[in-house]
Amino acid sequence: MPEAVAPFAGTFARRLLAWFARAGRHDLPWQRKRTRYSVWVSEIMLQQTQVATVIPYFERFMARFPDVGTLAAAPIDEVLHLWSGLGYYARARNLHRAARSLRDRHRGEVPDQIAALVELPGIGRSTAAAILALACDVRHPILDGNVKRVLARWFGVAGHPASPKVVSELWSLSDAVTPADHAADYTQAIMDLGATVCRLRNPDCDHCPVRAGCVARASGRTAELPATRPARVRPQRQVVWLVLRAGDAVLLARRPPRGVWGGLWGFPEFPTRRLATGAVRRRAGPGPVRLEPLGLIRHAFTHFELEIEPLLYELDAGQGRAVPAAGETWYNLGDPPRVGLAAPVSALVARFAAAADPLRRL
Repeated sequence: MPEAVAPFAGTFARRLLAWFARAGRHDLPWQRKRTRYSVWVSEIMLQQTQVATVIPYFERFMARFPDVGTLAAAPIDEVLHLWSGLGYYARARNLHRAARSLRDRHRGEVPDQIAALVELPGIGRSTAAAILALACDVRHPILDGNVKRVLARWFGVAGHPASPKVVSELWSLSDAVTPADHAADYTQAIMDLGATVCRLRNPDCDHCPVRAGCVARASGRTAELPATRPARVRPQRQVVWLVLRAGDAVLLARRPPRGVWGGLWGFPEFPTRRLATGAVRRRAGPGPVRLEPLGLIRHAFTHFELEIEPLLYELDAGQGRAVPAAGETWYNLGDPPRVGLAAPVSALVARFAAAADPLRRL
């Protein structure tokens, strides 16, 4: 333990635990029956996603995949279907890959050792520590985004929390203040503090249980700590989606496993209108091609903004429903398959399903 931290470590944990006992979150779905599996699923879902958003997804996911074996045996399309709308889809793919690894190498059990956990796809040091602390009540310091913010403010740690030097210092501080006992409660408490009180914007310092020792509060630097990266202008990208409809079905194509919406199903995508028109001609044969604009869609990602131009083409009875190529499927609007759809794709499909005449009502 760093010498300068030693006098404060016990006080920090005691105050935090006392606050958690009266004000913390105790009835979240993954807290009711804690297993390493349920805590693992919840921790992956909670990465970069708020608790209120995660709860219904977690409940649906656990109802369908109550253990490692059912998750490992499921097709990836069904896993992505239940994840649709939660975002950051690499998390779902990694969960599925990890479940299959657990089935094949660990007899379907989530390990109780950090070294084995961090070997699994999608599990880093902090996530592994949180799984064991929360599920097994064993002392393991954690360092997720909320904990970084709490510790950077409380100890007055300057620098961006993603830099190796700052990360190393914060790990040391996290280890120093993590108590030997009540590991599960303390771990949930410090995460709750960051999520509900020591927020990124507008922190509620007046109700913080450890405000008395907080360097950021005492020095008026709450807004400055932790340091943020300089703002960057996100580049713009444009794509065209070809929405081919035949009766009660639309054509979808599986996206590549890596990249934007990796592994999900979406409309065939092209960089230009000209290429989308050419794809229609190859399917529909010679003759005029009239593509119906469906309105621009803008979607923001972490590193860029995407502008999507969806264009509708209705295949007539003579053209029929062509046999889909490899990696394509006809998505029946009345009896949809259980596949993963990106949020903008799902929204467009829902508009088709709700519209009696899409050419007039979309």
